[in-house]
Amino acid sequence: MKCPYCHTEVPAYREICPNTSCYRPIKPLPIPAGGKIRFGRYDWYVLEKQKDRMLLLTENVIENRAYHRGKGEITWETCDMRNYLNGEFYNSFHSSERSRIIEVENKNSDNPWYGTRGGNPTRDKIFLLSIDEVIEYFGDSGQLKERYMYPNCDWCKDEYLPWIDDQYNRNRRAVNGDGMVISWRLRSPGANGRLVAFVMGNCDDEFEHGGLNVSGGGSDLSHTGHFIFNSSDTVTVMDGGSNLNGVRPALWLRTE
Repeated sequence: MKCPYCHTEVPAYREICPNTSCYRPIKPLPIPAGGKIRFGRYDWYVLEKQKDRMLLLTENVIENRAYHRGKGEITWETCDMRNYLNGEFYNSFHSSERSRIIEVENKNSDNPWYGTRGGNPTRDKIFLLSIDEVIEYFGDSGQLKERYMYPNCDWCKDEYLPWIDDQYNRNRRAVNGDGMVISWRLRSPGANGRLVAFVMGNCDDEFEHGGLNVSGGGSDLSHTGHFIFNSSDTVTVMDGGSNLNGVRPALWLRTE
């Protein structure tokens, strides 16, 4: 089988083109049961419907942007990303559109595997999803509670992988404007206060991504082959052009 976009030969078991300059999905990405709508300049998936409102998530990764540009530990409450989404991005909507966006209180839970503090609840008009919300809306294999073991792993000496790898990977995948499968940030903390969880995209390796990276990192290994999450991890301050910094906003919209 060949990729219909770049004509690279694709192994039968793969769902994403292995050419990392293409990295487009071979199979269509599934649309959530709620469908999708157009709001403002973007297409949005409907993740939940209530009596007078619905929860929206952009269909695609709409831009790359650093989560936070300062050094040190950070929470969603005080990060640059939250300030941007509730300021410049929110104000990019027409006034009639802004009047329909509902400010909500978001719970910011601690990291379920590493115990990293999630911070105070926040009042947000625009936000990123949390680890718990990704599990709720894209599928729960149980791996968040019962971590998946990779026995006899040649490149990883740890007992567990730092991400969820399950049958819902394809549900979680998202593409950018060029159609490339790309990572998108969450608001939940990673393995320490300098890391932020994300859904995995093109990482230039053999994995069929869409995995939920609970640690927020893990590409750095110690000399023994174990994952390390120490003061050298500064994923939150990576360059805004990094593939890891995909932005996929969410909001609650008042129904008309």
